[in-house]
Amino acid sequence: MTFDVHQLDSFVLAGALVTLAAILAVRASAVAGLPSLLIYLLIGVLLGEAGPVGIHFEDAQLAHALGFAALAVILAEGGLTTQWRQVRPSMRLGVSLATVGVAVSIALVAVPAHYLLGLPWELAVLLGAVCSPTDAAAVFSVLRVVPLPRRLTGVLEAESGFNDAPTVVLVTLISTGAVAEEGLHVIAALVVYELAAGIAIGLGVGFAGAWVMRRAALPSSGLYPLAVLCLAFLAYGVAAAVHASGFAAIFVAALVLGNSDLPHRVATRSFAEGVAWLAQIGLFVMLGLLLSPGRITGTTVLYAVATGLVLTCVARPVSVAVSSLAQRMSVRDLAFVSWAGLRGAVPIVLMTIPLAEGVEGADRLFDIVFVMVVVYTLLTGPTLPLVARLLGVAERSVPRGLEVEAAPLERVAADLLQVSIASTSRMHGVEVGELRLPAGASVSLVIRAGEAIVPERRTVLRHGDDLVVVTPRKVREATEQRLRHVSTHGRLAQWLSDERRR
Repeated sequence: MTFDVHQLDSFVLAGALVTLAAILAVRASAVAGLPSLLIYLLIGVLLGEAGPVGIHFEDAQLAHALGFAALAVILAEGGLTTQWRQVRPSMRLGVSLATVGVAVSIALVAVPAHYLLGLPWELAVLLGAVCSPTDAAAVFSVLRVVPLPRRLTGVLEAESGFNDAPTVVLVTLISTGAVAEEGLHVIAALVVYELAAGIAIGLGVGFAGAWVMRRAALPSSGLYPLAVLCLAFLAYGVAAAVHASGFAAIFVAALVLGNSDLPHRVATRSFAEGVAWLAQIGLFVMLGLLLSPGRITGTTVLYAVATGLVLTCVARPVSVAVSSLAQRMSVRDLAFVSWAGLRGAVPIVLMTIPLAEGVEGADRLFDIVFVMVVVYTLLTGPTLPLVARLLGVAERSVPRGLEVEAAPLERVAADLLQVSIASTSRMHGVEVGELRLPAGASVSLVIRAGEAIVPERRTVLRHGDDLVVVTPRKVREATEQRLRHVSTHGRLAQWLSDERRR
């Protein structure tokens, strides 16, 4: 095999153009309220055999390997950027949805797929298994534009972070024929082992890695994000080596590392977010290339619509209702969680497993799943804000009277907050001493009309001022809450706080 430099140059040029087009498409998808995966899939289809470029890509095994690698990156970024204090109150329901809910959904999709669509039991169960888990990338991208309370975002984030692990195990066992050879009790025990062992390995690597990173003195700040990401993948590799769930391990390890007091946390999260965007772009474009539009017939579309209808209107609501036995929520909250079960690219990636294993009829099933994902993402994604308002679960959008940006002060475990007092803020006329910030936090500078003022307790704040606030990291959240409270209520903030404490 010869190495052609000109082919490499062409590949770099095409890759740069596709990536830039995909990055610009993020803005369009955000405005439309759509997960960006739809645009990336379309780019892949246009680059594929039916498009003007005509790239032929049919290597299911390569797609399987690259798809799993991209999912691992996306889960690592999800763990690093998820705040534990937000998901902890909803963790029981999230884990229940990722396990019990997935099992219920598989059964409710497989039975009608076999009896109504005429699929063999193997393909029917595969269809239910690949369609049941939600997709972290799709959920996070849509929730960024829907103002929701923490109890709901925590449920959806926890579910999308954990439900890949059991479904990957199940789809692999079905595709390799292990389900037919072993009893259901053996399969259930294996799924429980892989999930539990993966979580245990993730916790071990996460806490050990955090301990090492707090004591390591690396020569460059750019090495810290790389080291943290490598620690997360170390958890994945260790879990895979002992036949545990690598996806559970990498998400849990990243969750621990992301919520530990590590150096350069902001840079680490920014680096992980950039790598995850690159993984998403490559993953979805590759899956679009794998599709052969010529195979899609009217029957394929009919089966896809029917499957999505059962999944959205029957399997998802029932699985949410059953899972809620682990943690009670209001009917309105559960209804929104049912509608917000976005599938995204995960079902398509999971379908590469039976394709790589050569399961008979897998290519037909791949087309059904692909069409189903596109159709129902178009249906559910843009309607989430409307559904949230109709159900009364959306948080009211409050005018931003106060803007807060943060920068880390790693050596003293503190953060530097830059606070801008907008024209709608009631902090106007409040004295610095009346802010009553938590112990250890203080206003270091007031920037007014381009001039820096060292404030005193009697310094009066004005619209347009920028404040530089230093706060210990352990009270940063309380400091931000106090500033926003004063910005909303003005001098009454202290009286209101006292009344609430009584």
